[in-house]
Amino acid sequence: MKARLQDLSIVVVGGTTGMGLAAAKALVAEGAKLVVVGRNPESGAKALEELGENARLVTGDATNPSTAEDAVALAVKEFGQLDGLYHVAGGSGRKWGDGPLHELTDEGWQKTIDLNLTTLMNSNRAAVRQMRAQSKGGSILNMGSVLGFSPSPDFFSTHAYASTKAAAIGFTKSCAAYYARDNIRFNLLAPALVETPMAQRAAQDDEILGFIKHKQPLDGGRIGKSSDLDEAAIYFLSPGSAFVTGQVLAVDGGWTHSEGGSKAGGTQSS
Repeated sequence: MKARLQDLSIVVVGGTTGMGLAAAKALVAEGAKLVVVGRNPESGAKALEELGENARLVTGDATNPSTAEDAVALAVKEFGQLDGLYHVAGGSGRKWGDGPLHELTDEGWQKTIDLNLTTLMNSNRAAVRQMRAQSKGGSILNMGSVLGFSPSPDFFSTHAYASTKAAAIGFTKSCAAYYARDNIRFNLLAPALVETPMAQRAAQDDEILGFIKHKQPLDGGRIGKSSDLDEAAIYFLSPGSAFVTGQVLAVDGGWTHSEGGSKAGGTQSS
């Protein structure tokens, strides 16, 4: 059977750690040729070792427009074109002051927007410009969060973060509508709590884990794994989803359809 992504050229922004690295490994296993983007040179070098000969690295800050532009240019130089983009990069603004609205600082607001929305716009813009120039279409997949449409007031009250993830949905859908004429597809994955470097605060909190057991009841009630998103990423970046655009897929262990077991005054996280 032919690999689902055989010889497709894909850029993964945030592809050197966490969910991005897990996806990058899965994409390579399906035949893709990758450019992965990350901020940390050491993490990037380690990722390249794991990904093998069909991967290249761009080290840079995704809030800088040139980082995504360089990654797209490298994909075209090395692999001849750009077929897909998976934007995973983002993060918590809690340490800068994200939190409930009455506690939210100006810096916390702006840093969170830059991390989760400006980076996404930068990568999507660079990718769509290249795909339009090629006149061959392509697939753009963005990373959102269930917090963009299914809040958790007791444990995850970072209102700037939730705002950016809601905005990512609107951005993805509006781009999907506009660029369908160019055969460029835009879709978004919305995970619930997944054990990544960003989620360590929550993953090590017994009260939150007790909440998650009921809020994410699938598979025995557990925190998500990065690999839980891999098959969805492969689908949206593959020709198998050629007739699909503007969709939001919650990979959430049942979060969206569960009451959970929260109680007021719980530990907040992001």
